[in-house]
Amino acid sequence: MFDKILLPTDGSEFSEHEVERAIKALSDDGEIIILSVASKLEPTTPFQKRKNIENLNKGFLEEAHENVNRMAKRFDDRVNVRKMVVTGLPSDTIVDVAEKEDVDLIIIAASGKSGLHKFFIGSVAEKVLKSTERDVLLIHN
Repeated sequence: MFDKILLPTDGSEFSEHEVERAIKALSDDGEIIILSVASKLEPTTPFQKRKNIENLNKGFLEEAHENVNRMAKRFDDRVNVRKMVVTGLPSDTIVDVAEKEDVDLIIIAASGKSGLHKFFIGSVAEKVLKSTERDVLLIHN
């Protein structure tokens, strides 16, 4: 059993499979941190309108909040759940949050929004596996 589990979600149907595994792996008084990472675009040319990019970033942030709220609803009130939304690159941010929060386990779906075939590990999951020293439970879809 694990005391603190990081449960990253990108809102894909695959990340929903993580919930049942997290419940089984969590100690009775443990905590689950649901994390969604919002992308943030920066203007790269003078022709890009700052307002358009700000609107896109706002949409990314709203989507990330929807993702964590949707996943949190899948847990009953007896489970200690904390929701977290962070802006950044998904794999780097997941590893950083795992370190800062001192989690015991990261549970991540093998494939997410990228839609990669089920026999391949998604790029975010693969980068997390290679970049962290934390235990990782990879959920195959």
